[in-house]
Formats: sequence, C-alpha cells, structure tokens
Amino acid sequence: MAVKASLLLMAVLTVLVAMLLAWREQRRPQPAALPVQGWIGRQKRRLNRWVSAAAIAAVLTLSVLGGLQWLRFLTE
Repeated sequence: MAVKASLLLMAVLTVLVAMLLAWREQRRPQPAALPVQGWIGRQKRRLNRWVSAAAIAAVLTLSVLGGLQWLRFLTE
C-alpha cells in the first residue's frame, strides 16, 4: 500500500509542479532579443520543465514520507 501511495503522491506532485512551472514561465517577461524557437526548441523546453517537475516531486515525496516515518518512529 505504501508503494502505491508514494507513486500516486509523486505523480500528483509532478503534475502540480509542472503546472506551476508553466505558469511561472508564462508570467516571466521574455527578452526582446530572444530568437523565435522552432518546434524542437519548444519540445526541449517542455521536456526540461517535466524533468524538473519530476525531480522536485521526488524530493517532496521523499521529504513527506520520510517525515511521516519519523513521526511514526518517534511516537512508538
């Protein structure tokens, strides 16, 4: 059950973090000298966003589940 919960938590956190990163990219002003990117450039930026989101979600998942484990250990 714990493995399923951690995978579900990580998947949900990955989607939420990716949405927040996309929102942040849209709000950030783009420099005027930035060249127009083609299809490959957009896909690379999108992949980078999802990899970053997965890394952040992995750290958050480990922190939350590790904290819950320590709370369980300390209350015994």
